[in-house]
Amino acid sequence: MRQSRLFTRTRHDAPADEVSKNAQLLIRAGFVHKEMAGAYSFLPLGLKTLNKVIGVIREEMDGIGGQEVTLTGLQDPAVWEATGRFDDEVVDVWFKTKLKNDTEIGLGFTHEEPITRMMREHLLSHKDAPKLVYQFQTKFRNETRAKSGIMRTREFIMKDLYSFAKDEEEHLKIYQQVADAYHRIFSRLGIGEDTYQTFASGGVFAKYSHEFQTVTDAGEDVIYVQKSRKLAINQEVNNDEVRADLNVTEGELEAFDASEVGNIFTLGTRFSEALGLMITGEDGEKVPVFMGSYGIGPARVMGVIVEKFSDEKGMVWPDEVAPFKVHLVGLNLEDDAVREYADGVYESLKDNGIDVLYDDRDARPGEKFADSDLMGFPYRVVVSRKTMESGAFEVVTRATGDVRKLSEEELYRDFDSVPE
Repeated sequence: MRQSRLFTRTRHDAPADEVSKNAQLLIRAGFVHKEMAGAYSFLPLGLKTLNKVIGVIREEMDGIGGQEVTLTGLQDPAVWEATGRFDDEVVDVWFKTKLKNDTEIGLGFTHEEPITRMMREHLLSHKDAPKLVYQFQTKFRNETRAKSGIMRTREFIMKDLYSFAKDEEEHLKIYQQVADAYHRIFSRLGIGEDTYQTFASGGVFAKYSHEFQTVTDAGEDVIYVQKSRKLAINQEVNNDEVRADLNVTEGELEAFDASEVGNIFTLGTRFSEALGLMITGEDGEKVPVFMGSYGIGPARVMGVIVEKFSDEKGMVWPDEVAPFKVHLVGLNLEDDAVREYADGVYESLKDNGIDVLYDDRDARPGEKFADSDLMGFPYRVVVSRKTMESGAFEVVTRATGDVRKLSEEELYRDFDSVPE
């Protein structure tokens, strides 16, 4: 893409009412637009990044046998009334509206009920299990106070996966498969080293659930970590009984602020019993399906990445999720010969499979470099009259500030494999 064709612009300042670092930087860099508190639109660069996060998650969900669907946002009250969760006293984050015939409906904040009802048509026997079904779908949650930028919003995309097993033993195998996939996801997204599978309350379903918490100063939670075992406990369940269960002492644990980027829950048979999702067991008797639920918020992960890897100049994207791998910054483009040369470099980078944004704008060098730092692509390549004359390219690694000089051959071959 040529930067001159982007309709978005960078800006010096974020909106005065935006206090979170992730939203400030994303708005300033032209990645997102704030519609209102708790609602953000994703612009071309932001959507490209979000889709890369989604792509990593999708690959790992498919890799463990997940099958992707899209369920409706509009929710039939009847299915929720069967579990008691349409009552505002039970669930206080509902957005509800009415059809023209005065029928009340809801906007989905999660999808356990509708997917359980749907699966009654497809799971009949123990031979049909296990099944893993997931989606990327817009959720609506009427939060009292939206905060933390894109990390906590009232409208957001959620990856929610639901597992359907014949019994608890089969479910626990799936549960571990999903946990392993989550570790791979967060490693690929660049936050694996600081993300902990954290023991949390299991609610009415099980003794424990697990949250995936990433250590960050912007975190809304506090976790207690035993680093050598990669073990973490959410503050809400950090007590003597839990520590005894996990064979860890209070003195071994270190407190960190953290942000939840994913969670996995055992649902058991609560929803299958309430909604009649029964299968024929090996003995011919009808039994309720044993279920699990597994969530990741892609935009939330994106916000956490910004919080963790930004600096005083702007964002610093990991390779896997950066909207572009390379920012090609053209200087001296008022000279037709230099512009023709720079255009050729841009086309050659594309031809060699390198994802590149070409800053071909009529702007001052200082403005171009400041925008490049703000956007935070992994590598900046400068092409100029000096480059044309010398045949050597200056390559800056955004994360470290290291500068290398590469020949055209090195640049087109796979420049990030050339030692610094």
